Amino acid sequence: MTGHIVAIGGGGFPMEPENPLLEDFILSLARRSPARVCFVPTASGDSAPYITKFYRAMSGRCIPTDLTFFDLPSLPRHPATTEALASFVEAQDVFYVGGGNTAALLGIWRTHGLDHLLRRAWKRGAVLCGISAGMLCWFQGGLTDSFGGLRYLPDGLGLLKGSATPHYDGEPGRRPAYRKAIAGGAPAGYAAEDGTALHFIGTRFQEAVRWRPNVDAYRVALKRGEVVETPLLARDLGAKKMKA
Repeated sequence: MTGHIVAIGGGGFPMEPENPLLEDFILSLARRSPARVCFVPTASGDSAPYITKFYRAMSGRCIPTDLTFFDLPSLPRHPATTEALASFVEAQDVFYVGGGNTAALLGIWRTHGLDHLLRRAWKRGAVLCGISAGMLCWFQGGLTDSFGGLRYLPDGLGLLKGSATPHYDGEPGRRPAYRKAIAGGAPAGYAAEDGTALHFIGTRFQEAVRWRPNVDAYRVALKRGEVVETPLLARDLGAKKMKA
């Protein structure tokens, strides 16, 4: 089976709980219905308000659960043992990774072996998706503010080749910083504005989608010594819904 990756530039249920288009799209990719959807809020330190927003947005639309690493081991979903974590991950259809500190996320996942378990789940057909830090983590590297100012992080999970950045239009300095990283030797990659997402089937880029007007995603690469942005012409999820 081939899994999916949906790399979200910004938005979704944390910011737009009244707009279901993105989550509807993600659920449509799941191998089962109702899908078992696991929220992974590692990058935010397992923020309780963030987890609450997830359950409010997803309850009644799927079978929601969460995977936390900062809570007490007595909680049922805490990965108290390697075997328990592996069994839990195998049972899920969708993993929805929240935003926050990308470097911290990667370190914690690797400590617990979640990086390998997610790769295995993806190869078996699971959907991996996420916002901001949850977008960057799937690539070889990306632009992050995990260390304070914006800088290039080279040690992502590498499920997808190249680099990436979220919030391409939503954070001052994000666009010039990413262009500078590409010019300085970072691998070519993808930039997603808030309100857009990149859909990959396996490692193959399928399309960009959007649920806000007048936003887009880009392929960014160094060509003949110049950084070139190529719009990916995001498909409007709202337009698809109106035609149905």
